[in-house]
This record gives sequence, C-alpha cells and structure tokens, in this order.
Amino acid sequence: MRRLLTVLTAILFAFQLQAAELGDDGLHKTPWMRDTFKDLSEDLADANAEGKRLMVIIEQRGCIYCKKMHEEVFPIPEIAQFIEDNFFVVQINMFGDVEVTDFDGTVLPEKDMVKRWGALFTPSIYFFPEEVGDDMMASQAAVANMPGAFGRHTTFNMLNWVVEKGYDGDEPFQKYHARKFAEQQG
Repeated sequence: MRRLLTVLTAILFAFQLQAAELGDDGLHKTPWMRDTFKDLSEDLADANAEGKRLMVIIEQRGCIYCKKMHEEVFPIPEIAQFIEDNFFVVQINMFGDVEVTDFDGTVLPEKDMVKRWGALFTPSIYFFPEEVGDDMMASQAAVANMPGAFGRHTTFNMLNWVVEKGYDGDEPFQKYHARKFAEQQG
C-alpha cells in the first residue's frame, strides 16, 4: 500500500510539473499574475489597495530557469498560496514590445525597460516597498531582487523576508534564510 501511495504521489507530482501554461508570448502564465497596463505607479497603488506587495517578474521565451520556477517551485501549494495572498505580480517580457511606464514616468517597450534596469537574467524578480518616489526607476526602488531560479526554500524564505520587511532590519537575507532553513529542516 505504501508503495502504491508513493507511485500515485509521483504521478500526481509529475502531472503538476507539466501543468504550467504558456501564453501566446511563450511565457508561463499563472493565476496569480495580473494583466495590467504595466504602469508601475498604478500597479503599486493597486497592490497597496489590496494590502499586497508589488512583485515584478522578468521572464523570456524558452528560459529553462523560468520553466524550472514555474514547474518545480511556484506550483508548490504553500508557495502558490503565499504569492496569491501577499503579492500583486506583474510579468515583464525581457524581449517584449509592450510599453512599460516606470515609477519616474519613463515609458519604454519592455525590452528597453529591462535594459534600463540592467536586468541580465531571467527570471529576475523585483520586490517593491509600499511607497516609491516619482523620481526613481524600478531597479533603484526595489527592496530586493531575486535574479535567477532558486529552490523552494530560498524562494519561500525570500517571499517571507519581503513580507516581513526584513530589508528594514538588521538580519540580511542570507542570515535570515540560513536561520529559516535550519528551522524548516528540524
């Protein structure tokens, strides 16, 4: 019976890993992503109105690391629910042409805005404070940036660290993560 349960769990997990949807732009789509006009000041206001934090995720078509996050990390129920409950997520296509309005009012196609921010890796996730001045660009205003794919514990701990405003405290993320990881393992 135990073996059967293990096999069924493995099959269910494998099916869940393949369940990530791709949009017409070739990027992974999740229920917790928002379809907005990509005006970051408006998105921040909407996030605040919902009591959530603004999170911008930069991705690209064919990105194996984006795929890893969408198939192995984001579908974990605890992580998916935490994102849904705490974040207002806007997706940016690293090579896209949709206009993005930065906090400072600069309007550029996604691909040019990504260059302006200096984002080199996908996925790159930017987390923002509740207030951003109209003289700042997103890469300056972000309280944290998570460049690349990370495992479930690092991702979950980063999400929590942002929600808990760990960036305002004395414990840098790496120490927070080490402490939380030890607690999660024991």
